[in-house]
Amino acid sequence: MPLFIKDNATAELVTTLAKRRRLTKQDAVKLAVVAELARDDAKMPLLERLEQLWRDNPLPPATGLAADKAFFDEVSGEM
Repeated sequence: MPLFIKDNATAELVTTLAKRRRLTKQDAVKLAVVAELARDDAKMPLLERLEQLWRDNPLPPATGLAADKAFFDEVSGEM
């Protein structure tokens, strides 16, 4: 999906960043957006970040099986 930047000042900023970093304009825009999103994430309280992480990466359902210490000791070479 194309992105058209109609504002000349913004287009010049993108061009400047692209030249300084030796990037394409597309990569310069991506770099800037990723950096801004990271700044937003850093401002998010830790609890909110953790809740989002848990939503995005849910744990698998419990199997109901007990952990077998002897098995894991054997696998790790600690017999």
